[in-house]
Amino acid sequence: MSQESSESKEPKDPIGAHLKHSLAALERANSDRALLATAHAIADVIIDALRSGNKILLVGNGGSAADAQHIAAEIIGRYKQDRAACAAVALTTDTSALTAIANDYGFEQVFARQVEGLGRRGDVLLALTTSGRSPNILAALRQARERGLVTVGFTGSKGKTLAALCDHLLVAPTDDTPVVQQIYLTVAHGICDQVEQTMMREAAKK
Repeated sequence: MSQESSESKEPKDPIGAHLKHSLAALERANSDRALLATAHAIADVIIDALRSGNKILLVGNGGSAADAQHIAAEIIGRYKQDRAACAAVALTTDTSALTAIANDYGFEQVFARQVEGLGRRGDVLLALTTSGRSPNILAALRQARERGLVTVGFTGSKGKTLAALCDHLLVAPTDDTPVVQQIYLTVAHGICDQVEQTMMREAAKK
């Protein structure tokens, strides 16, 4: 058997392939001027909300729920530097509220009901959905719009229709679910850095 035919039967390295695929998507994101402008605009609305004493509410399903919790923790705790706490709540963590709302109103309402109870005009709702079609995310965004919250969405290339419900929509340049999540968490880290640096500079001037 020739070396070429032997090598062709070797299994592909899924880890290396995933890293290569992720890197290519991140490079596309980094060169996407519209995406970068949107990320800066999202940082600005979060800063404006926190500066005014408002809060950030975050929602997502599955891996995006974990990302929502991760981002909330970076804001209310710290990203890199010691500073005053900022108000951020992931609406994915209260199992009693989630199960009660799902049981009484249906799973579609698990986030919308919390937005209705906790959201106030001037707050920001950050909704993470790789597909842009999750019914409970759409319901939460509609409720946020009704209550005067600033609506922000993170999604993938198949979720562009989410723009109808979002004041700001960040679209990762891929439809591969795990890579979409990697991109919007990476962008979220950059946003957290911008928020943190700005809040610290303003605090130092007081």
